[in-house]
Amino acid sequence: MGLDIEHRASDSPFIGRVWRSRSHDVDRMTSIATSRWNLVFWEQSDQVNVAVRGPESRASAAPVPEDAAFLGIGFSLGTTMPHLPINRLVNGFVEFPDVTRGSFWLKGSAWHLPDYDNAEEFVRRLVREDVLVRDPIVAAVSGGGSPKVSERTVQRRFVSMTGLTRGAVRQIERARHAAILVQNGVPVPEVVHRLGYFDQPHLARSLNRYVGRTATCLRDHAHGEPLSVLYKT
Repeated sequence: MGLDIEHRASDSPFIGRVWRSRSHDVDRMTSIATSRWNLVFWEQSDQVNVAVRGPESRASAAPVPEDAAFLGIGFSLGTTMPHLPINRLVNGFVEFPDVTRGSFWLKGSAWHLPDYDNAEEFVRRLVREDVLVRDPIVAAVSGGGSPKVSERTVQRRFVSMTGLTRGAVRQIERARHAAILVQNGVPVPEVVHRLGYFDQPHLARSLNRYVGRTATCLRDHAHGEPLSVLYKT
């Protein structure tokens, strides 16, 4: 019962992760908070669907179509489609109309459906056609750089390009990292120290808000409801 999930990294600066999954005997999952948005394709009963799923500010329960196959492209921080304002997509999604088994419409043009192995070529075309852009300030900061702009400018660009404040992005990504460490058997006190939480209750609140699990559930894999894609951003 659950979701069979596979994911991989990408050498494209516009892509954070490419993933695919298949559902079986499950109708709900816990969707983990994420600072990134995803372009998602899924097929169910010979019907193909395409949607943009926005950033998620906290963990939530999400329905799962039965016996469906999914492909997702998770974009890097600061990558956007300017014609779809990201602030309107936080904790939401936009489903595309007129999707066929071979193509879908995006910004007035027909696009072939990508697959797990050619997502980079699909994204390169999006960039060439100016459908997809990446903000250089957000990209630099998320990569550890220090662009020569004021902190106020950085904060403003984060909200504009991600729909979230810079602080919210940090908290979400720290909680995801903490969840991975706990799942891998790292003791909770070490996770607290390594990631800079104040104490164990602080970590517990963060995991509950952003991952929807306690440390015990993550460590013991004790919860029956599957999680969405979890990887270190």
